Amino acid sequence: MAETNSGSNSAPLTKTARQQKIIDLITRQSVRSQIELAEALATQGITVTQATLSRDLAEVGAVKIRSTAGSVYAVPGEGGDRSLQQSTGESLDAKLPRILEELLVSAVSQDNTVVLRTPPGAAQYLASAIDRSSMVGIFGTLAGDDTVLVIADAAVGGAAVAETFLEYAAGGLAEG
Repeated sequence: MAETNSGSNSAPLTKTARQQKIIDLITRQSVRSQIELAEALATQGITVTQATLSRDLAEVGAVKIRSTAGSVYAVPGEGGDRSLQQSTGESLDAKLPRILEELLVSAVSQDNTVVLRTPPGAAQYLASAIDRSSMVGIFGTLAGDDTVLVIADAAVGGAAVAETFLEYAAGGLAEG
């Protein structure tokens, strides 16, 4: 089984990291088969055998369900949420503006960083929503209790990302 991970300054691909990529793919797009999933992983520089992919799907609790897109994989939700999660076309990207409307207190930027303030206890939830969205220009997040540090891609810059978050929170951008 050959496994690689492309990208500079990235950690070696662990089983846990590979399984998280599988979960992310299943919740972000409609995955109809193991072949389709293997191809999507390969585009991210991850090559796995069919046996490994089968084991990974079983270990993350993935099941095939009927949807409007046909038969697709779905995975249980995080934490106490055991409902099946699958790509709906809108996924978390459509929810991010609503989450920002509810939780964002302020957003300030400097260079390629953005500091978001939330009510106490909400920062990790917001950071997770940002990480799981496909919002352009986000390199990653770090969260405390009421503060999220967002690291923006240098080409996009923190000011543009902060402005997008503020517009989402104000209901000024169309969802999706």
